[in-house]
Amino acid sequence: MVKILHAADLHMDSPFAALPEEKARERRREQRELLDKIAGLSKDVDIVLLAGDLFDSAASYWETTQALSEMLAKMKAQVFIAPGNHDYCASRSPYTFMDMPENVHVFKTPQLRAVELPELKVRVWGAGFTSTSCEGLLRGFTAPKSDYTEIMVLHGDLEPQSKYDPISEEDIARSGLDYLALGHTHTYSGIKKAGGTYYAYPGCPEGRGFDETGPKGVIMGSVGRGEVKLDFKELPGRRYRIIEADLTGEGDLLKAAEKAVGEGYPQDVVRLILKGQYPEEPDVEGLKRELEGRFYHLTVKNELKRTRGLWDGAGDDTLTGLFLSKLRAMYDGAESDSDRQTVELAARYGLSALESREEWRP
Repeated sequence: MVKILHAADLHMDSPFAALPEEKARERRREQRELLDKIAGLSKDVDIVLLAGDLFDSAASYWETTQALSEMLAKMKAQVFIAPGNHDYCASRSPYTFMDMPENVHVFKTPQLRAVELPELKVRVWGAGFTSTSCEGLLRGFTAPKSDYTEIMVLHGDLEPQSKYDPISEEDIARSGLDYLALGHTHTYSGIKKAGGTYYAYPGCPEGRGFDETGPKGVIMGSVGRGEVKLDFKELPGRRYRIIEADLTGEGDLLKAAEKAVGEGYPQDVVRLILKGQYPEEPDVEGLKRELEGRFYHLTVKNELKRTRGLWDGAGDDTLTGLFLSKLRAMYDGAESDSDRQTVELAARYGLSALESREEWRP
């Protein structure tokens, strides 16, 4: 069996447009540092499979291409890259002008090709995007029968109507591959099997938005003829987290939010969502100022439904408004708690009748 590392969808040079510009630049630097983490993991593997969208676009910053070149040069393993729909191979592509180390092979065309590694008795297949879309590359393919371990690296989509190299489970089962290393989906898929072929998406090794939450990393392990021993390896790094704070029945906005976030996540980008019912419009900006020191970056989203007060609408030029105005005057003039409770009860019964409800609720 051969030892492999499978990664995809780094999306280096992402704009991080939702962050302040200084933090966006820092995040792009951290993406380049992620390359060193992957290189460190590759010390004891034979083959590295990079399944596309290493860059966020077909053009990239000079610093990023240098960082990638340096990372690849550190690897002793044989490295295979299958460009995807974001980093497709074209005239301005980094893959066109980068000086690749001898251990690196980039599949620059949409035709499946193989590189044989006789010393490992492995054949590595691959193909790459040359534009932002691609037809089904695996369609009709079957690996030749031999005593070689057959591996393929592709950027593709398991959605049949996709324009991003649609791949079906039937294609995978018919391929005769031992392992198909995929990229495009940003969440770890688990190790799956169709026919005799194992396949997986590692997901992106670090999130870039709130649609990319949860554990992030790469796949590592061994692949042989008809068998795999692969595991997901989580990488350290910033995470995107969504935290919900239910304020129903809470009197203090800040205390309720602090309860939801706990001590915070100083290294992470967090979205705090205010949910439930609350009696007044929350001071979202003030809350954010109070909490933002607990996170790398914080946004607060208000999804609260305002609790309706018993006397809301009193004074409106409506039948309900006139009714509430009279009862509110009686409430304010009541001489005891018992009298006030009686007026409140009358108001509730009256509102129930006016709104055709069995019972009035806030």
